Amino acid sequence: MPFDPKSPEMRRRRFRPIPVRMLVPNFITLLAICAGLTAIRLSTEGRMELAVAAIVFAAVLDGLDGRVARMIKGQSKFGAELDSLADFVNFGVAPGLILYFWQLHELNNGGWIAAMVFAISGGLRLARFNATMDDPNKPAFAANYFTGVPAPAGAITVLLPIYLAFLGLPKSPATLTALYTLLIAFLMVSRLPVFSGKTVRLRVPPEMVLPVFVSVVFFIALLIGYPWYILSACTVLYLLSLPAGWKSYRDHERRAAAQAVAPAAVAPVNPAPPFAAPEPAPDDRPARLN
Repeated sequence: MPFDPKSPEMRRRRFRPIPVRMLVPNFITLLAICAGLTAIRLSTEGRMELAVAAIVFAAVLDGLDGRVARMIKGQSKFGAELDSLADFVNFGVAPGLILYFWQLHELNNGGWIAAMVFAISGGLRLARFNATMDDPNKPAFAANYFTGVPAPAGAITVLLPIYLAFLGLPKSPATLTALYTLLIAFLMVSRLPVFSGKTVRLRVPPEMVLPVFVSVVFFIALLIGYPWYILSACTVLYLLSLPAGWKSYRDHERRAAAQAVAPAAVAPVNPAPPFAAPEPAPDDRPARLN
């Protein structure tokens, strides 16, 4: 049947209304992009505290859009692609430019190269995630681990020198900041297994709902009241947890390998029949009687 763009069927497809539940997560993603672009503008104007706050806000929105989409069943291919583009802008380009305008520009081309490598690493990290997301060869336990530091965590982590400077500590040399930026970029594109916690399902007992709610509110209040202390502490703890995630992944690999070898090792061997058939006695009769 020839393709007719004016056919009634094609008109119905073209003007089919989009469900509102698919628009809500995309709106959150667009809001995160606005936060990332605003962070770039604020960094060019020298308002670094607000620029960093915009990146943190974008990270919070990035954690919300996927969960909201799953909650209201508003997932779509368009939303997944938009989320990847938003992550590249918010957690690749924006942090690199913030670091460049904050201190890396002192190294001239060297600082720009460090910022550019970080942004490119963020893009490569996202491309690899999208390419291997539906890999059928992945073991079951691998769903609970990221390959390399995820882009949002990399963006929050790479800004540690700025957090420490806002706490009043001596500003680190530009060369050290550039090396730290390259280190985080390497961790993003590496094959390091990083615990994600996506498959962890925590069921809160009814009697603990109120204490958990109060604890979350208390943490948010601390983050608002003492942002640089909380961000610095969380960044250091996250970096210290990376070896633990790698060890946990290796332990899962060893157990999976042992389980794969065990059935072959204990495979039953065909036992000899309990009663062997007696061999026929030799026949001494003439051949014509056989």
